[in-house]
Amino acid sequence: MEQKDSLKKTLTPFMLWGLGVGYVISGMYFGWNLGLEKGGTLGMAIATVAIMVMYVTFSFSYAELACAIPKAGGVFDYANTALGKNIGFIAGIAQMVEFIFAPPAIAFAIGAYFNAFFPQVPILTSAIAVYFIFTALNVYGIKAAASFEVIITILAVGELLLFSGITLPKFHAENLAHNNFPNGWSGVFAAIPFAIWFFLGIEGVANVAEETKNPQRDISKGFGWGIFTLVVLCVLVFISTIGIGGWEAIVYKNGKSGETSDSPLPLALSMITGDNHLMYHLLITVGLFGLVASFHGLVLAAGRSTYEMGRVKSIPAILGKISPKFQTPANALIGNMVIGIIALLSGKTAEIIIISVFGALTLYIISMISVMVLRKNKPEMARPFKTPIYPLFPIIALIISCVSFIAMLIYNLKLGLIYSGIVLAIFLLYKIFKKAD
Repeated sequence: MEQKDSLKKTLTPFMLWGLGVGYVISGMYFGWNLGLEKGGTLGMAIATVAIMVMYVTFSFSYAELACAIPKAGGVFDYANTALGKNIGFIAGIAQMVEFIFAPPAIAFAIGAYFNAFFPQVPILTSAIAVYFIFTALNVYGIKAAASFEVIITILAVGELLLFSGITLPKFHAENLAHNNFPNGWSGVFAAIPFAIWFFLGIEGVANVAEETKNPQRDISKGFGWGIFTLVVLCVLVFISTIGIGGWEAIVYKNGKSGETSDSPLPLALSMITGDNHLMYHLLITVGLFGLVASFHGLVLAAGRSTYEMGRVKSIPAILGKISPKFQTPANALIGNMVIGIIALLSGKTAEIIIISVFGALTLYIISMISVMVLRKNKPEMARPFKTPIYPLFPIIALIISCVSFIAMLIYNLKLGLIYSGIVLAIFLLYKIFKKAD
């Protein structure tokens, strides 16, 4: 009976690397270039370096929590242990907002890719179909889902390395220097959410801890290898893409001003090969794998975070049931799909991304406080992995996360209020129903 009520342990360190990189890699293919419109090359570079430091310090600090408390709920379980049930619940909702609201934006981008090849298929139709297909794959089993994720992640990483190999020989330093700080320091702060999009989702590695063969040893490896791979890819993509024709050429569809593009890499490559070359079409085709890897990976992580909150009855208990046939959190996956499709139907993809980033930053802030509180209040707790250079790493991650959250509120006040309203409304419902129990 115990076996049927628990998640199946099948994941290896290599699979964790594939999941960690896969969650994030779509951020290399689209979305980040919109930060260049805010800050120019230098403004976006400063924001990206700061966010890169935040993610490196955060990942190693978060790995300590994941190895000490290897639960599917991630920050929900860590904050419960460190800061109590109320803060734990808010952390869990923030995590769900991040993981549930990021996939609709990526699904829309996948639909746009399909539409470019098959104009007769509406973008929304493809996006909804993708939701059904990958939810079904995750319901079927974690090993099949993770194996698929590793394969498409390897293809997506290979494609980014190939792209860099083609573009770097044509790189010109003056393209990085041209109009590189158009809005001064305000542009740096406005670019922050797009810099975060480069790395958003790496924390999802922690949510598969219960399905990892040896979580106490392997989770830290997954985080370490994953963040190293992503930092290298981020630097390569940033320099090689802008170095071809300047930042305007990969932000605007006509290369100068007006309508923005979600396809910076194809725009850069078309300046070298033209848009009829085999390599250009290969990039667009394989670029789809990057989007699918992140979409599928975030659907997987979202299922685990929702399942854990349902399991302890913080949200409806039906979402915390394991499928007896597949030993996966089927109800949580299907519930998340319904919410994701509703968000998709709103058509507000840029706004959905920003709300997702607000959720992520809340998660980062609460989890870094949890690391330090647990070190102080539970020094005897078994910690198979300890964050290096403690307490510097969690403090750095906490400071940059707080500054980023404040900057995002200043530049996206309406969406910040919507996000806060969502969290507050769910928290009040939780308190009311808990009292009734």
